[in-house]
Amino acid sequence: MSDPPPKRILVVDDEPDTVGLLELTLRTAGYEIRTARSGQEGLRLALEQRFDLLLLDVMMPDLSGFDVMRSLKELQGASAAAPVVILTARDRPEDRDQGERLGSVGYLVKPATRGQLIDAIGRALDSAGGAASA
Repeated sequence: MSDPPPKRILVVDDEPDTVGLLELTLRTAGYEIRTARSGQEGLRLALEQRFDLLLLDVMMPDLSGFDVMRSLKELQGASAAAPVVILTARDRPEDRDQGERLGSVGYLVKPATRGQLIDAIGRALDSAGGAASA
């Protein structure tokens, strides 16, 4: 019996260093990673391809992570969209609340540790019905 394919994660963040570090960390943990450097690019990829999870920054110049979540809900419906974990520098209660209202299943504040990141992704994938491959 062959191993199941790795879970596919779309990382959306406008900071190249952050994207590179996340990509390395998550690939090392056994995930297949696709990256987008803007909210608009992330939205396009999320609509064109199937992902098991989206890891979204909030503050991006074109579309915020919240805008991406809103658009995906409108275009795909709440049940069709992949689970979202937010990874942001914003630690305000109103931002956490907004993320929850839009359906995020995790909220991490930068800088998050590798353990926090892997745990949040594992919980999100488990809650979506898939076992995390880490």
